[in-house]
Amino acid sequence: MSNEAIGADRFLALVAAAQDRDIGLTSIQAGLLVAAELGIASDSRSFARMLGIGHALVLRDLSGLAERGDMLEIVKRDPRTMRVHYKLAVL
Repeated sequence: MSNEAIGADRFLALVAAAQDRDIGLTSIQAGLLVAAELGIASDSRSFARMLGIGHALVLRDLSGLAERGDMLEIVKRDPRTMRVHYKLAVL
């Protein structure tokens, strides 16, 4: 197995574990949290590119997650690119 495949498997396992802990999370929301925790993506566009999914889908789920207010907070928004920077909420 390649390192990339092992990394992807680990990422997906962590996403599944996050969803097991909170059944209200979508796969994208859980992925956003895991990516922030691992330091592999801290903005919406990078996350969308990393997973090969639409930026609009990421923005929708990021917005829903930020509205909860207990797991993630928005750090900065770029109105030109629609990129949203985020970080894990401090508990």
